[in-house]
Amino acid sequence: MSLPAVVPAPASIEAGSGAPFRLSSATGLAGDTDAAAALAGIIAACTGLTLQTGSGGGIELRIDPSTGSGTGTGGRPESYRIAVDEASVVITGADAAGLFYGVQTLGQLLVRDGDAWSVPAVTIDDAPRFAYRGVMLDVARHFHPVETVTGYIDRAASLKLNALHLHLTDDQGWRIQLDSRPELTARASATAVGGDAGGFYTKDQYREIVAYAASRHMIVVPEVDMPGHTHAVGLAYPELAEDPTISDHMRDIIRDYGGEEPRPGVPYDGMAVGFSSLKVHDEATYDFVADVFGELAAMTPGPYLHFGGDESLSTSDEDFALFVARVSEIVADLGKTPVAWHEAGAAPGIADTTIGQYWGYRTPQEGMAEKARAFVDNGGQLILSPADAIYLDMKYPEPSSGAAAPEPGLTWANGPTSVERAYSWEPSAVIPGVDESGILGIEAPLWTETIRTAADIDVMAFPRAAAAAEAAWSPATGASDLRTWASFRERVGALGPLWTSMGIGFHPTDEIPWVAE
Repeated sequence: MSLPAVVPAPASIEAGSGAPFRLSSATGLAGDTDAAAALAGIIAACTGLTLQTGSGGGIELRIDPSTGSGTGTGGRPESYRIAVDEASVVITGADAAGLFYGVQTLGQLLVRDGDAWSVPAVTIDDAPRFAYRGVMLDVARHFHPVETVTGYIDRAASLKLNALHLHLTDDQGWRIQLDSRPELTARASATAVGGDAGGFYTKDQYREIVAYAASRHMIVVPEVDMPGHTHAVGLAYPELAEDPTISDHMRDIIRDYGGEEPRPGVPYDGMAVGFSSLKVHDEATYDFVADVFGELAAMTPGPYLHFGGDESLSTSDEDFALFVARVSEIVADLGKTPVAWHEAGAAPGIADTTIGQYWGYRTPQEGMAEKARAFVDNGGQLILSPADAIYLDMKYPEPSSGAAAPEPGLTWANGPTSVERAYSWEPSAVIPGVDESGILGIEAPLWTETIRTAADIDVMAFPRAAAAAEAAWSPATGASDLRTWASFRERVGALGPLWTSMGIGFHPTDEIPWVAE
């Protein structure tokens, strides 16, 4: 009997020899109310069946901290066990998150059985490889409303991802309301790339996003990028920002992608990077930093605040090191763990709790490995986001069939990026000298220079976000027969009907043998 298709691949899965569990409108669903509501919603969307919630006689949902004892997954946070036979389905989580993830897996196990639906006899013991499993959504280059963000949370959580990194600020706009600095949204939020409309989240809307994520066992990691990517700050508080510095490289980007050269006090809607900087030697800058992150910390229950630190091309190395050291300490003093892009690892005074986020290639170039490794040497860890694998905004290759690839996307990260390339890398092999213990987790960023709508997000993220999820959750490459490209493409292809029922407009790339309903 073949194994059912599950993505990300579980730690252990064994097919049973008995008959499947058959679903009907008489099937009972009992146990944890939150998990039951989530499962009932999945089953209704996939099958049209409304189960008898709160009653026995079918599916039981439990929380037991000893779940998986003796399997290597027992007692681990977010772990779960599924046992299916002809008479019952029992999902047991070590905690509420584990039970939620077991529910997501059961949704993938649903099989059409003639005119009915069933769940194959199977036993699954599962737990995540990495603690941090994320996606990033850039809402600065193009603003995306609350309903789009919550929709992305649903999609990410279905793949057992547990962090949403929101890139809230950039040269093109400031997207979060702060009482301490009201001019940021009053003067710097109205524009986006290409002259599109901007926008921002009120504090209540941000809290709504945070609460919605928590209901799906996700944290929100807010990013305010600095000292570069700060042209929008200068629109609101010009006394804090240096004048734009225009290099030949930036002129090349402007030539290739359009837009005007940035000017002081004028909103920027192009795609060039590296021209802006805050005033590193002005104490008013650090008052601003303290105001911004202090207010964000009060609204963000998760442990992380991201302060950017990438592509600060207009800031000298000495000034950059000074700035990073001071800002990381401000964040740490708020009781939060600072996160920064890997360039900040070169700063000798950076707070020793800082997490580095590596955005270089699968094979590091130009000193990137050394900067990333410095976080680990300093006592921190890394989040891996290799741009030439899991930057979800990179274009897809043109299909071999001759049909057109999706229109959005860029190609600078060795693109276009196939699903196979998004899958075929091993986290512990990326940064020399950094083994699994130095890796906090994996995150798949989606930058939005060309991403305008929720439909754009779907088509660019799926199915490649599933490849990132498997790198984050599943056993290491080679540690399981399922952790191969050949297995993944078959398993993810079987999710087509489920994704369609969830309303996910995925890219039907011809790399994947998609299963029809």
